[in-house]
Amino acid sequence: MLYALVIIPLIGALAAWLVPSNRVRPLLLPLFALLHVAMTIDAFMATPPPSAEGWIALDSLGKIILGVTSVLFLVCAVYAVGYLAYRQERPNRVLCSGLLVCLSAMTLATISHHLGLLWVAVETTTLSMAPLIYFNRNARSIEATWKYMLICSVGIALALLGLYFLAYSTIVARQEPTLLLEPLVASAHHLSPSWLNAAFVFLLVGFGTKMGLAPLHTWKPDAYGEAPGLVGALLAGGLVNCAFLAIARVYQICMASGNVQFFQNALVVMGLISMAFAAVFMLHQSDFKRLLAYSSVEHVGLLAIGLGLGGGALFGALFHLVNNGLTKGVLFLASGNIHRSYGSKSREVAKGALRRLPWSGGLFLAGFFAITGSPPFSPFLSEFSIINGAFGQGRHLVGGLILLFLAVIFIGMAATVLAVVLGKIPKELPKTTYRDQFLTVAPPLFLMGLVLILGVWMPAPLQQVLTDASLLLEVKR
Repeated sequence: MLYALVIIPLIGALAAWLVPSNRVRPLLLPLFALLHVAMTIDAFMATPPPSAEGWIALDSLGKIILGVTSVLFLVCAVYAVGYLAYRQERPNRVLCSGLLVCLSAMTLATISHHLGLLWVAVETTTLSMAPLIYFNRNARSIEATWKYMLICSVGIALALLGLYFLAYSTIVARQEPTLLLEPLVASAHHLSPSWLNAAFVFLLVGFGTKMGLAPLHTWKPDAYGEAPGLVGALLAGGLVNCAFLAIARVYQICMASGNVQFFQNALVVMGLISMAFAAVFMLHQSDFKRLLAYSSVEHVGLLAIGLGLGGGALFGALFHLVNNGLTKGVLFLASGNIHRSYGSKSREVAKGALRRLPWSGGLFLAGFFAITGSPPFSPFLSEFSIINGAFGQGRHLVGGLILLFLAVIFIGMAATVLAVVLGKIPKELPKTTYRDQFLTVAPPLFLMGLVLILGVWMPAPLQQVLTDASLLLEVKR
């Protein structure tokens, strides 16, 4: 079953490449996405055994990432049918095939318990996403693609160097060299502290670049701003989660080593820096898609802080991983609709979206309140858990800075979002044919419903898997 989760999307990618029709090809996306969701549910209900060598396994942490990825991809696949029907002038073979290859790579990342294989999976997501960012084929999109490729490739190269250091730490400790997760966790207290620290720094910088932690985030504003909305949703809600998973795997080893203060403080500092960068750049951001990129920088910062705090904040961080992925899907898909209707991403041009696109404008506004931690939406609960974890540990400075940055970010984001949604439609604005359609509104509406439901009621299976994953990260030393 675990191998099938990786192979089925690849079969879909091959089928999408071979199908000659631009109209028929997008229909393969929801078909294979449904198959993937069905297999994911089956794997959750009866967890398959690990592979004989231990390279492939599905634990509670992997289940969280896999579940969010599978659901988000299905929603984006349905949206893609409506979106590509509107973009008939653009060939979609590369987009459809690339999306399915990326789904396969993200799935492989969630079930990889060999850190080398995990690195390969994350690198594959980088390569498969690059041509999708270039879908609009203009000067700005090719600039964004090259910046994404260059910066993320450097980050992944640094992560590879970190893996070499990690493997060498086993040699120095006279252990059998391995990059398998379970043996590394079991023997972590024997590993060379200096080489382990060096490995952690390179892995944090490397995978942190892919995750978009500041100041390693410089590819995000361009890539998120120029990519189609559905690609932006997968970048923010899928690829970010895979990079976080890679850091969390390293975190498991570091926690088991016993010398946890260095690792946890580094994560908290990187998280606070990310939130500070987001707060500054969101105050005067008029491009609403680039605004979402800085929002992503903010929330990966929150994830890093929650991971660094440990304890009760871990549950909040993992829950926030789910909430951020779903809410970012709402925002990117709704913003893509607004962009197409106005032909602009600037709040000076795109005004009055509630009048012109009532559904998309309303979803963009609701997504703004959700992502900024407003009740009754689920991000409020996860952010509250992280902040409560900071104050509960007596780290009042960390908790106070989080609250300060959240307040500044709310003000900066509101200035742009409210102008786009509630402003008056410019009289000189050219009329366009695009309006809200079922296939481009129903997917983000479904995600928004999930975000609202999780804000008032958490299903017992989700609570259990979040609890199990939190305990998994709190490795007994």
